[in-house]
Amino acid sequence: MLTIHDLHDAAAQCLPRMAYDYYASGAEGEHTLRDNEAAWQRRRLRPRALVDVGTRDLSTTVLGRRVAMPVLVAPTAFQRLAHPDGEVATARAVGAAGTVMTLSTLSNSLLEDVAAAHDATRLTDAGGRWFQLYVYRDRGVTRALVERAEAAGYDAIVLTVDAPFFGRRLRDIRNGFALPDGLTVANLVAGMGEVAAVRGTSGLSTYIATMLDQTITWRDVEWLSTVTRLPVLVKGIVRGDDGARAADHGAAGVIVSNHGGRQLDTVVATADALPEVVDAVAGRAEVYVDGGVRHGTDVLKALALGARAALVGRPVLWGLAVDGEAGVTRALGMLRAELDLAMALAGAPTVAAVTRDLVA
Repeated sequence: MLTIHDLHDAAAQCLPRMAYDYYASGAEGEHTLRDNEAAWQRRRLRPRALVDVGTRDLSTTVLGRRVAMPVLVAPTAFQRLAHPDGEVATARAVGAAGTVMTLSTLSNSLLEDVAAAHDATRLTDAGGRWFQLYVYRDRGVTRALVERAEAAGYDAIVLTVDAPFFGRRLRDIRNGFALPDGLTVANLVAGMGEVAAVRGTSGLSTYIATMLDQTITWRDVEWLSTVTRLPVLVKGIVRGDDGARAADHGAAGVIVSNHGGRQLDTVVATADALPEVVDAVAGRAEVYVDGGVRHGTDVLKALALGARAALVGRPVLWGLAVDGEAGVTRALGMLRAELDLAMALAGAPTVAAVTRDLVA
């Protein structure tokens, strides 16, 4: 296995059908799912010649914290569908890689256990962990999640804003998606962590429609800042004006994301949305991007278009499914090695040297 696509093919062979379809699928006709990857390939690189690239430095900072590479791990739910150790295995691999893990609200593992696993394998002070937040109708539950994350040493709160309801994911509907016995949304109180089968639809879509607050607005970004001392990032932005609003309302970061093509189908690919958001934010907040990142050249293009770092979700899941912690390590190692070579061949020995003129 040499590439993320090789890991994907191996994972497709070992995962149960319901789990694979849950991870791999997009909304409706899955047009955005496919376009997320294709959009990175539409961009072309313009390498510089005769630059000393004898040594390269892939490190950078995110929210003021050093990371070993500009590849972070996006929040993905229900990781114990891929491997019994789930999010804990991912945390160990991410800690050893010296980068950032973002833990989903819909985790199968306790956020405190994930924090301990991440700390146990960090070899330096590089890296960190963020907590992704869905706003529940019960604001007390929401506040408790944020307070627990802060107490457990998470470095930021990532507020997902593109999912007041879940998109119509046809594969999940056909499979009647539900969590198997023994798996729950582990960080929720009793009675709020069950994702049960619902006849004729996805149990997860029903859970989200029932539990989450569909009335949140920009005021809630400010409210969140009153609940925690941690910086807040807004995830799910694909428009420049919304990126600017996020900065106006105090967000420390914006994540250009369309939820991996799983929400509104035919929405703009994140590679295409990124430059507009970067220009609109104009340095008032850090900008990140996810969606379709499968190659080191994709990361290089993301940096050139103005992202502070790129986040990957499915590549981590494929590695986790294939070989647990070692598989996640392998996935991150693939991307790091590819990015290192791409930077060398593009004439950019450091992350700071990756500028917009490298992309056509």
